[in-house]
Amino acid sequence: MKIIKIWFDTDYIYGADESGNEYRQSLLWYPKLRSATDEQRAKYTFGMGGIHWRALDEDISFESFTYEDAEPTPMQRFFLTHKEINVAEFARSIGMNATLLRNYINGFKKPSAEREQAILDHIHKLGKELTAAVF
Repeated sequence: MKIIKIWFDTDYIYGADESGNEYRQSLLWYPKLRSATDEQRAKYTFGMGGIHWRALDEDISFESFTYEDAEPTPMQRFFLTHKEINVAEFARSIGMNATLLRNYINGFKKPSAEREQAILDHIHKLGKELTAAVF
């Protein structure tokens, strides 16, 4: 599969292949593209296996448009949109290896349903603690 046309909206990059099939991926996976201007996004080249933005030092493979996880899970979305959260300290607070949590966040590994729920439960617990803070 080879993408021959791309376009963007606020949250996604879209691609169309030679057969006219359309795909999309969340820009949360590509923070440089997410924060780029329209002008920066327009300066790309197609290569043998993907799309390259030289000025942004960003690449997207054609294959990635077909991945099942084009949309981040709620757990991934939380960490990808809240960069202020210290992942290592969060992992420590729930007794998890920080590298493993980073792998879950970035989609390199998939947590079990139970593990993902435990992470989400801890996020909710922290949210309740933060909203209960009195200043």
